[in-house]
Amino acid sequence: MLFSSAIFLFLFLPFVLLVYYFTPKKLKNLCLLLVSLAFYSFGEGELVLLIIVSTLIDFSAGIIIEKGKKRLGLLLSIIANVSFLSYFKYASFAYENFYSLAQFLGFDYVSSSIPNIILPLGISFFTFQTMSYTIDVYRGNIKANHNIIDFATYVTLFPQLIAGPIVRYIDIHKQLQHRTQNISQFSEGVERFIIGLAKKMIIANNLAYVADAAFEMPLNDLSTLAAWIGIMAYTFQIYFDFSGYSDMAIGLGKMFGFDFLENFNYPYISKSIREFWRRWHISLSTWFRDYLYISLGGNRKGNTRTYINLTIVFLITGLWHGASWNFIFWGAFHGFFLIIERIGLNSILKRIYAPIAHIYTLLVIVISWVFFRANTLTEAFQYLEKMFLFYFVQDINYTSFYITKEVLFIFVLAFVFSIPYSRKILNKKFNSINFRLFKKVLVVFIFIISIIYIAIDTYNPFIYFRF
Repeated sequence: MLFSSAIFLFLFLPFVLLVYYFTPKKLKNLCLLLVSLAFYSFGEGELVLLIIVSTLIDFSAGIIIEKGKKRLGLLLSIIANVSFLSYFKYASFAYENFYSLAQFLGFDYVSSSIPNIILPLGISFFTFQTMSYTIDVYRGNIKANHNIIDFATYVTLFPQLIAGPIVRYIDIHKQLQHRTQNISQFSEGVERFIIGLAKKMIIANNLAYVADAAFEMPLNDLSTLAAWIGIMAYTFQIYFDFSGYSDMAIGLGKMFGFDFLENFNYPYISKSIREFWRRWHISLSTWFRDYLYISLGGNRKGNTRTYINLTIVFLITGLWHGASWNFIFWGAFHGFFLIIERIGLNSILKRIYAPIAHIYTLLVIVISWVFFRANTLTEAFQYLEKMFLFYFVQDINYTSFYITKEVLFIFVLAFVFSIPYSRKILNKKFNSINFRLFKKVLVVFIFIISIIYIAIDTYNPFIYFRF
């Protein structure tokens, strides 16, 4: 069930809010747990059992750790979650590569039948959430939860269950016990949700058609201009698609009394790749920093070990995003530039003219998105060739059909709202009562526009649902 679907907006969400606010305070977590399981079951069916099993294992692991068997409890949690993730997400990929290797070595008797395993939605997110809980209990940062309803509510909370942000137990455990709901917070949540919905429906979805057309076009017919238009469309699409989902999740959280941490902070204004990862998918980058990079030793054991740790972290970051060599290369690509910056490039970037540092960062990011979007590594390199080796091809059909006035306007919107200056101006303008009223009218207007797009748009799921 998509947040940007009519069934969610006009049936599921109003019903859940009505039931939730009429539910006694002591039973509100149980209410959220039941509706969250129903939400997940709507799209995943019997796979809801996986998240229930995962919840029970990590709940038990936390108690085992607290009782003194720390290593046993931690291993139980990590082995279980990594096993679930490895089987459902990577088993087919591993067997595909094993089969290719066997064929290369001449072992023709190996079966070519690759297992077809359904990937449960959100498995990368909820396994990381629950592992952060047991690791924090192991480290003594928090106490184990002994209330299965509260803990299961945390794991299955539907606003962020399927595509994040990755919410750590340590950040909301107090809110699970005591939270207040008021009109101001609810209103803020509704506004934040509508902004996220508009990002998805008005900007991301419109640019998706432009990006998809470029990447699906036969490479012989793709011009340099079309290649650049396509990847710039995807660059904005993935940002507004994912940040839009995060905004909706944060907004929904506020409607139910939760305050989730921000997941994006204008990443495209970064002047280094290091800064980019402090602004992009913040919940994931901080998770890897706190639970993997630091556990490997961080930067405490010399430069060589630091570079090795960064390489490991970003290879796994790429693999986390998908079972494909494209994602592994994408992670390694970012890791390479992080290492180069740490070696000395970062000090140069701080001294040079700021726009040059900004252009360098954007160029690295845009190139990396090619590997993220292309179907194979071969296609990615061929697409890059089209971008950087000038090809003049008569692609009148592409430019005339996809580059309309509406799309050009969407590109302008994407640029304006990917930089913080627009927010600063709006916040300054909306300080007076009249402008605050205008803001509310504007929010209603963009909600109506978003609903129109929902009515006429084709099915277009969030990009990060596949992770």
